[in-house]
Amino acid sequence: MTQHADIILTNAKVYTVDPSIPWAEAVAVQGNRIVAVGSAEDVATLRGPHTTVIDVEERTLLPGFIDTHYHLLMGSLGLDAAQLREARSLQELGEQLHGYAAENPDSEWVLGRQVVYNIIKPDQPLDRHFLDHYVPNRPVFLTAFDGHTYWANTEALRRGEILHGRDNVGPNSEIVMDPYTGLATGELREPPAAKSIRDLIPPPNEERKRSLLKLGLRQAAEFGVTSVHNMDGTDEQLRIYAAAADAGELTLRVYMPLDVKPHTQEDELLQAVEWTRSFNQGLLRTGSVKFFMDGVLESYTALMIDDYADDAGNRGSALFESEHFNRMAAAADKLGLQIVVHACGDGGVRRALNGYAHVRQVNGVRDSRHRIEHIEVIHPDDVPRFAELGVIAAMQPLHAPLHSKDSDVWTHRAGRNRWRHSFAWETLRQAGAHLAYGSDWPVVSQDPILGLYAGLNRMPWQAGDPFQMQTLARLIQGYTTDAAYAEFQEAHKGRIQAGMLADLAVISGDLFATAPEEVKNLHIALTMSDGRIVHRRGM
Repeated sequence: MTQHADIILTNAKVYTVDPSIPWAEAVAVQGNRIVAVGSAEDVATLRGPHTTVIDVEERTLLPGFIDTHYHLLMGSLGLDAAQLREARSLQELGEQLHGYAAENPDSEWVLGRQVVYNIIKPDQPLDRHFLDHYVPNRPVFLTAFDGHTYWANTEALRRGEILHGRDNVGPNSEIVMDPYTGLATGELREPPAAKSIRDLIPPPNEERKRSLLKLGLRQAAEFGVTSVHNMDGTDEQLRIYAAAADAGELTLRVYMPLDVKPHTQEDELLQAVEWTRSFNQGLLRTGSVKFFMDGVLESYTALMIDDYADDAGNRGSALFESEHFNRMAAAADKLGLQIVVHACGDGGVRRALNGYAHVRQVNGVRDSRHRIEHIEVIHPDDVPRFAELGVIAAMQPLHAPLHSKDSDVWTHRAGRNRWRHSFAWETLRQAGAHLAYGSDWPVVSQDPILGLYAGLNRMPWQAGDPFQMQTLARLIQGYTTDAAYAEFQEAHKGRIQAGMLADLAVISGDLFATAPEEVKNLHIALTMSDGRIVHRRGM
């Protein structure tokens, strides 16, 4: 006797991302698996007395979105701070910060997130004096939207014992000093420069962490995100996610690399192997390691092959020298681990590719699926090496300005000569690279609908530059099947097909009939994760 479905989604425009049957009308789910995909009439045969039937009303039904670059706990905990992304001037930022401080009088620290660089002007610096004016009596600590620059007021610098600077703050990092006073300005570039302050900020208690994680998970569900690649993996996060999974509170799948620092020793890589033995199925999986090769262009910490366009003689720097990275990468690869590398500058990308070539030379070729994240600038000589080395290009559509005038300070740092080699999605695709998409939340919005919009509407920044915009089908593939491939899970998710995991997202309208410029106005009407409906809006 045929078992009945638990849930049937019918009268839908199902885009399966399965090339053999790209379109369907209905999907049946039993437990956490898809059991049937096809016509509404055929799938209706699985309806039983206890089956929940949902009329999708001809909206688009997709596989759940897989975000290949994400910071789940960091982003969730940051929801407790002042959210400053929408401040369009320093004065507006100051006023928002002052208001947040007044609304939270019992908080010892005043924390702010998501600061954008283009509100800072040469004659209007964001420094400790500015912050002292708006919050004079408590330590203030702000984080840029990209997480690579921080600003502190005088009290925070004093408490962190860096008001007078400090030697050897860490690789590729800087406490910016005022040459006239000999004191710190308040700007801190890269996390090591801010460590002494960050270590003083009281973390939320376990109950508050759990509450904020629930909030972050709820937001992810609202955006149709059913899987994330969590890019700052630690034992603490693994413990928190495992506890959430055991309690039935983890509403998406987490794939988490071990975060590798410059001081990490080779034998410490075995921790990632131990993780894999314990977490290799279900909602929480491991099996990889994450390196930071460089920083970001905005703070001149990305490693460039040639000088920054607006700072002659400066090519940035890296956290790992070539020999160091090659040695650590070879050790990780030998353990069977996937390697993930943050590299924004073309110099950082080249150093990572060179390391992967070294790994193949010493360990041999295997299905490693090593990755480079971001790839904001790439030298044309390195474009074909992704396909040659089997390296995945994990990129974030929302990181690229749609037009040069939309940029923060990024386009000025890179310079016009590099624009044609910047965020080169289609250039890499045409060269045979395997692309996978994500957001880097909380750096930008985690909403994949906005990612689709960015990919569909990006234009060349100047005449003669190649078109890097993506088709809708390619974008969806990058957030689904290709993203699943990037974590060795293409046999289990990323397509709507019988036997696959029941991770699904319903768009609020007909996505394929929506004009590219209108896509950003759509939203997620329903999200199903592991067979459970975790979000429903308007249907």
